[in-house]
Amino acid sequence: MAGHSKWANIKHRKERADAKKGKIISRAAKEIISAVKMGGPDPKANSRLRLAVEKARACNVPADVIDRNIKKASSEDQADYHEMTYELYGHGGVGIILDIMTDNKNRISSDIRIATNKKGGSIAGPGSVAYNFDRKGVIQIVKNHAIEEELFEAATNAGAEDFKSEEESFIILTDPVNFIHVKNEVEKLGFKADDAELEMVPKVYVECSDEDYLANMALIEWLEELDDVDAVWHNMEEKEIKQP
Repeated sequence: MAGHSKWANIKHRKERADAKKGKIISRAAKEIISAVKMGGPDPKANSRLRLAVEKARACNVPADVIDRNIKKASSEDQADYHEMTYELYGHGGVGIILDIMTDNKNRISSDIRIATNKKGGSIAGPGSVAYNFDRKGVIQIVKNHAIEEELFEAATNAGAEDFKSEEESFIILTDPVNFIHVKNEVEKLGFKADDAELEMVPKVYVECSDEDYLANMALIEWLEELDDVDAVWHNMEEKEIKQP
């Protein structure tokens, strides 16, 4: 935001990126633990675990983290996790979706009520926000790590749905089912993904007043701090706020 130094902006983005990476690793660990609890620790005999491991690798989760959580899940003392989605209305008509894995449904329900009481917004009914989003595989490659024409051809041949050239990165969009395949095929040709995950991509973005924008950011940042919340998706148009 204006009024802050360039370094402050860079530092803030890095902190958010580091937090996002931590959430991705946490989510992968929970999915692996849940899969082991349901079908055992052998990926060859447990298709759910095999998929969880493939997703973790696609999101660049370290191998030692994967192995450690497979072993951890075999302990009788290790709690199981439940996958949940919460939909919220933010300020100014913005939709917010929370990806959650929790070992205590009552705790996360209470945490979300506290968040909306403190920062505004309200809990929405199932489907009332999600209809405006599509879940997609999103693969990001920094521009100086790839040649656009070659990457576009590789992504298209692998079955990508869309290819975008943003300011600093190339973005490949895939169907969730093809996400791991497309990432693997692109990387076989030497194009290393700098970021890759399943995301909720808005169909329509909402423009907010400065006041609503700041209020939504405060709510989103609160929600991102909750341990059980693995990702927060919204359809708010990004904007610069000019400080006096």
